[in-house]
Amino acid sequence: MDKKIQKEVRHDQTGSISYDERGIRLLEAPALNKGTAFTHAERAAFGLEGLLPPSVETIDQQQRRIFQQLGQKPTDIERYIFLIQLFDSNQTLFYHVVMSDPAYFLPILYNPTVGQACLNFGHIYRRPNGMYISMNQKGRIVEVLKNWHEKDVRVICVTSGGRILGLGDLGANGMGIPIGKLQLYTACAGVPPQGLLPLLLDFGTNNRELLNDPLYLGLHQTRPTIKETEPFVDEFVQAVQESFPNCCIHFEDWKGTEALHYLARYRDKVCCFNDDIQGTGSIIVAGLENAMRITDESLKDQCVLFLGAGSAGIGIADMIRSAMNLEGLSEEQARSRIWMFDVNGLLENTRSDLIAEQKAYAHEHTPTHDLVTAVDSIRPSILIGVSTIGKAFSRTVVETMSKVNERPIIFALSNPTEHAECTPEEAYNWSHGKAVYAAGVQFPPVHYNDDTFLPGQANNFYVYPAIGLAIYATRPKFVTDEMFIEAAKATADQVTEKQLKMGMLFPPQSNILDTEVYTAERVAELVFERGLARVEPPNDISDWIRTMLYKPKYTDIVH
Repeated sequence: MDKKIQKEVRHDQTGSISYDERGIRLLEAPALNKGTAFTHAERAAFGLEGLLPPSVETIDQQQRRIFQQLGQKPTDIERYIFLIQLFDSNQTLFYHVVMSDPAYFLPILYNPTVGQACLNFGHIYRRPNGMYISMNQKGRIVEVLKNWHEKDVRVICVTSGGRILGLGDLGANGMGIPIGKLQLYTACAGVPPQGLLPLLLDFGTNNRELLNDPLYLGLHQTRPTIKETEPFVDEFVQAVQESFPNCCIHFEDWKGTEALHYLARYRDKVCCFNDDIQGTGSIIVAGLENAMRITDESLKDQCVLFLGAGSAGIGIADMIRSAMNLEGLSEEQARSRIWMFDVNGLLENTRSDLIAEQKAYAHEHTPTHDLVTAVDSIRPSILIGVSTIGKAFSRTVVETMSKVNERPIIFALSNPTEHAECTPEEAYNWSHGKAVYAAGVQFPPVHYNDDTFLPGQANNFYVYPAIGLAIYATRPKFVTDEMFIEAAKATADQVTEKQLKMGMLFPPQSNILDTEVYTAERVAELVFERGLARVEPPNDISDWIRTMLYKPKYTDIVH
């Protein structure tokens, strides 16, 4: 193959692709492989003759075979494993399949199936699909990062495995989360995949079952303290600045105290965000924006009670507080409207076991360990569950919310499914159809009397891929809460009045790409308005962003 063709291939629409590989090595390169779609001319040019069946297929023909094979898998975890194998062998076909029906594939590739995949990560492991940096490599992180093949990394999704979904400390098994998160960057928002890097920072794990598992792939040691890990994380953050100067660090599924600590430590120094804190807060604000359309009220006038006061709860509370600020409330006024309840009861000002971030929401109140008593006393209009305690919103809790509100807003956000504080069927039945409900996982439609409700999934995948696309395009100096609030408003604006009447608080997942690209455009506009971009503003942001979108199609190499 001549050098002219090689150069043309490197700069096609999928990014830094090179067809220097030949033969079996080309078929084993997932970013380059086309499988049975290689033409006869390409097979001759790249030493593929005899290595493939004689038929030349289109990507749509390949997709039909994938759907047939998927239909033969008995469970979602089997379908997940099959799709990851496809990702490992042919990324273009993988994204072509997933983007053809995102509403079907999102629950398989991410919540709730990814939780089961993480629990079994060491047992279903096949390829690394990212980078693994352990504390044993302290002092050499820049050197280790040089081993990554792509030099223009725009987003690193990094976990410590400390708090995976509602499953707790899974250590190195948590790598399934960054892999899945970044796949959704591409599948949901068209972010070019070659600029995305899943990464695990391995401190060890306190999960004894994993430490005793001979197939566990991480460090076989217990976790050190934040004081011990901080120099290592500092080195990692600085190494990213040196190795990938256009990169944003997406922190994901860190232990609650670590998540809050490291976001506060780096957010004003480098381009970074924490999806569990800011992304979760953003999608909840989006849901509440539309709940306000249903109740014909303003967010600034609401009273919010959280069940759960960890990093997710605090992140959501902070984002709601920022949204209330933008509606005219002072910091103190906004804080006074937000309450929290955890395993030790209501957060109130006599509690001595609270961290600084929790104290901001500990108000003067009689101590109580009973959620129903707290609801009856505080009279919240919004009840948000981030407790990971399944069925924590009992019938009495929902009935009490319905007694003090005409349209109680109930968000049961814990996942996987069995950890949801209540199901939509319970919420609608116990509130006599009055509840405005959302969950952290997707539930089926609920029929109540003559109405059919379509409960929404308040999942970060509506927001963080769009934020990622805006970051990919604008290369901002920092990521701000205002960017996440703008993403929330843009997401909420795309829900129609008809959809609201059916209980939908979020746009349909079937059109997720258009939804997220529109949200990314709105966020990019804000980035330019605030002077945060490290690129020059285009004449037309929409056209500019759409030219960057990844399209899972094969490119003809030899004509």
